[in-house]
Amino acid sequence: MHPAPQPLPVEAGSSAYGRLMDFSRQDPHAFWRMQASRIHWQRAFDQVLDDGRAPFARWFAGGLTNLCYNAVDRHLPERGEQSALVCVSQETGQERVLSYRQLHREVSIMAAILLARGVQRGDRVLVYLPMMAEAAIAMLACARIGAVHSVVFGGFAPASLAARIADAAPALVVCADAGFQNGVAVRYKTWVDQAMDIAGCSCPVLVVDRGLLPWTAVPQRDHDYHALRTQYFDADVPCVWLESGEPSYLLYTSGTTGQPKGVQRDTGGHAVALATSMALLFQGQPGQTMFTTSDLGWVVGHSYGVYAPLLTGMCTVLYEGSPMRPDASAWWRLAEKYRVNLMLSSATAMRLLKRGGRRAFRMADLSALRCLFLAGEPLDEPTAAWLEDALGKPVIDHYWQTETGSPVIGLPLTDLDGHTPLRRQRGSPGLATAGYRLELRDEHSGASCAPGSKGLLMAAGVLPPGCLTTLWQRDEQFVRTYWSQLPEQAELSSPSGQWRYATFDLAVADVQGHLRVLGRADDVINVAGKRLGTREVEEILLADDAVAEVAVFGIPHPLRGQVPVAVVVPRPDTGYQRSLLEHRLGDAVVAAIGAWARPRRIVLAQALPRTRSGKVLRRDLRELVAREASGDVAAPELQELQQALAAAARLDLPEPA
Repeated sequence: MHPAPQPLPVEAGSSAYGRLMDFSRQDPHAFWRMQASRIHWQRAFDQVLDDGRAPFARWFAGGLTNLCYNAVDRHLPERGEQSALVCVSQETGQERVLSYRQLHREVSIMAAILLARGVQRGDRVLVYLPMMAEAAIAMLACARIGAVHSVVFGGFAPASLAARIADAAPALVVCADAGFQNGVAVRYKTWVDQAMDIAGCSCPVLVVDRGLLPWTAVPQRDHDYHALRTQYFDADVPCVWLESGEPSYLLYTSGTTGQPKGVQRDTGGHAVALATSMALLFQGQPGQTMFTTSDLGWVVGHSYGVYAPLLTGMCTVLYEGSPMRPDASAWWRLAEKYRVNLMLSSATAMRLLKRGGRRAFRMADLSALRCLFLAGEPLDEPTAAWLEDALGKPVIDHYWQTETGSPVIGLPLTDLDGHTPLRRQRGSPGLATAGYRLELRDEHSGASCAPGSKGLLMAAGVLPPGCLTTLWQRDEQFVRTYWSQLPEQAELSSPSGQWRYATFDLAVADVQGHLRVLGRADDVINVAGKRLGTREVEEILLADDAVAEVAVFGIPHPLRGQVPVAVVVPRPDTGYQRSLLEHRLGDAVVAAIGAWARPRRIVLAQALPRTRSGKVLRRDLRELVAREASGDVAAPELQELQQALAAAARLDLPEPA
């Protein structure tokens, strides 16, 4: 018997999906009215979009809904016994599976406890928990009663936690006794105590005791969650119906001044955007399982670790632990056990797993896995090609931000028929997603960029549903940071123009509109007047089989302004010779870009310095030459690396020809 012929891929622009995306830009009111039917509205909205105060936008104005109801309650009649939440801890060896009915019970208990501790509609609740069931339960419980949750990544030290407490002014904090960092238990509760002292604030603290480390209760302030859980086990807490524009959560992202910015997300627009992306972009189906590897303290964990899968009636998997322990197959064995259909991770994590070789990918049965999606940092072509070969599955990159809440650029695996594959280009996440009118503008003149020319990636008009509505208590900063009014034609001296949102990322588009994101606009090195994108050099170095990870950045130079330096993590299984590898990599950059772009120094390291969240410090690496390691940096090679970088800055090498 011959296998059925496989359909040929089609260009996205000529597909049904492409035509639908065009419709979303041409008639956004009609498009989003149609998509709004994907969630339950307790009261219908009066207006699809109120943009009378642009760039502020109110989506589905007047409508009443509730995120928890849409994520949990509405599935109970048909999916009550279906698995909704799987929590696996490699650190403790515990696994927990909750059905939709069990999740509903746990959320009701948590909601009752929050209400009993005085939390009211609109109050902020700060959640400082590791990747455990109670983290998702606390988020959903806040949504149920109309409170605004602010989840803080558990790796943040007391000073960073204190800044978020001071800004959000929570009515209550939910924390654990302990979590893990690199396999070692750390005192979350103690850090909360210290953070409150630093912030000069005090509020009730609900402690989820995991029995990992002893903790001391502050009288009249701290409460044991498990003791209260028994007391409120039979609680029945109804959903509070919120106006679509009311905030659902705050998520803090780094600020240029060191002060974290509280990204504020609405309720109705957020729910519609996630439900739409799951249907059109990820193509998830009710009853399937999704594994998102991101911590819930980051936007990917919020959107696709909790809300989007549950809104769709899927099961979602949360994982606590390192992807490299006990070996590089940990995630893949988990995907096999729970028959994961969709997986969402980051390019950084995949480059880390790449160091384990192809064997790690083949130690598990991944027949249920349909696709691996990546987000966070641009996916370079060499890593994409290696991944698809090693995994034997399609690998699709998406581009988005904390601010947008869901992908801005991307493509689904197949057309809307679910069968015809769409043509993708390695190195490009694809085309603009629903509602985005993207354009590239010259950083200095504001002129539109021709295909093939680098420009600042911007979105014209108000942002589509699901994006940040403002910065918490900082409306003026929201406008000042992200928005500008540019005329339709840059050469016209119009006093005002259409609002445009700046992503702060550089990108280039081909003639078909496929976008390739090059990295942050401030991750550009100015070498003797020539602008060099760090991402361009990184992709060249990653194309070498001996390279697992790389970070490129600029350091000051007395003659050339800046010169590039590359920190390279070699693959230990390639048998490389240090001097030959350094020479080969330098020659590759010269061949691809020119002698002026050759890295002044290539530093071979065992690992890249990262924040506790796992983000490579590309932009901040240059600062490590002149300062000691901060509390957010955790890498044993940091001191050696600092010395090497300082030496590189002092090198008196001849100028490239």
